[in-house]
Amino acid sequence: MAGINAQGARRWYWQRITAMAMALFVTIHLVVMIYAINGGLSAAEVLARTRGNMLWGLFYTAFVGLVAVHASIGIRNVLVEWAGLRDAAAAWVSRLLALILLVMGLRAVWAVTIGGGA
Repeated sequence: MAGINAQGARRWYWQRITAMAMALFVTIHLVVMIYAINGGLSAAEVLARTRGNMLWGLFYTAFVGLVAVHASIGIRNVLVEWAGLRDAAAAWVSRLLALILLVMGLRAVWAVTIGGGA
């Protein structure tokens, strides 16, 4: 890690912390999905159980936040190290990715927990 600065070290730290947290979130998500499928729940029944459930809304909102931070740091590193982009350009692309992931993820959380179906 030649030439790493304090900001680079913080990004490294946050990417590792989000990875550890996401491992727990993915495990919980998979356990619940396997339990639901083995219990014979249909997609409509799962959706009926998530509507209005703020606990699941908070869980998946946190999950979306972790993914946005983790992925944006990773793509920034790829753009700098592999694609040869300058750090400032890579920073803007990674921020845009984080924003896109947040918007798409939070929209999905809204649809599953709060939003009405059409």
